[in-house]
Amino acid sequence: MPTDDTIVPLGAAYFPVPAGSPTRSYAFLLVPGFTLLAFSSAVEPLRIANQLSQQPLYRWQLMSETGAPVASSSGISVCVDAPIGPMDRATRAFVCAGNPPSAAAAPKVVAAIQRHARFGGAVGGICTGAVALAAAGLLEDHAFTLHWENQPTFREDFPALCPSANRFEISGPVMTCGGGAAATDMMLSLIAEDHGAEFSAMVSEMCLRKVMVGIEKEQRSSLSVLIRSRNPGLLNIVTLMNAHIEDPLTLDDLSRVAGYSRRHIERMFLSVLGETPGEFYRGIRLDHGRTLLSTTDMGLLEVALACGFGSVAHFSKSFKARFGTAPTKFNRTIRGARKTR
Repeated sequence: MPTDDTIVPLGAAYFPVPAGSPTRSYAFLLVPGFTLLAFSSAVEPLRIANQLSQQPLYRWQLMSETGAPVASSSGISVCVDAPIGPMDRATRAFVCAGNPPSAAAAPKVVAAIQRHARFGGAVGGICTGAVALAAAGLLEDHAFTLHWENQPTFREDFPALCPSANRFEISGPVMTCGGGAAATDMMLSLIAEDHGAEFSAMVSEMCLRKVMVGIEKEQRSSLSVLIRSRNPGLLNIVTLMNAHIEDPLTLDDLSRVAGYSRRHIERMFLSVLGETPGEFYRGIRLDHGRTLLSTTDMGLLEVALACGFGSVAHFSKSFKARFGTAPTKFNRTIRGARKTR
């Protein structure tokens, strides 16, 4: 546990809060491969809140399965204060994870989160930390999220659960975020609950954030930014493609739903995206397949079918054409990398 000197550092900026405000405790359970950016983005607003108020509004403790330092996804190891153990009921306990997401579902981590929730403690997941909460059976009645990159795999592993596209979700005692800067958004929202919107806004300013909490809700940039077009017809068609990966629509289907002729759709894709509709659609499905191969233990046939390909041969040929390597070789490389972690 940090000392009071580290909890309340000196600084030039000051924002008063009522004297004697209670100290709220946090516990961060670090698992191998956790995202350093997301972790620090969660802790720093707490430190800034203490600095601005010159009071110990927040304290935090770092834990790992054994009490040993934990290597982050960047290879930088972080020392912890203690092995995972019982926590006071008033503590907000967050699982900090990254890649591989399965690391968050380690039995000791899941058991600790289950126990804490059972005794009335608030629990949370940062980046892929929601995987631990799902494995603990704590998400069924709550809105939740995790990093968009890992959501397709999550849906395969937990088909009864549906993560949101939002940057963070606070649903009663369950708090989750997509990682990265979204961890700061979530913590600012919690600070606002504790000490008011004005104080939280000042913490946000100290983080050099101009956009206030709640304005940018979704994790990803809008589709119009990603494909560099505001054409409503094109956006509608690409949205349909993303919604039908496992059961691809034909060009006739897309034409009928969008209300455009086949020729008009082909011209639109070529002029804006430089690809035919079929090439673009196939790319979306193959990118999804690469994600599944990277983050799950699904077999090639399962992946091929999940991406709308009727056979492994067709999937493999298309995969190699897009990524320059056969999916079998890619799969061996990924699984070998996992074993060395």
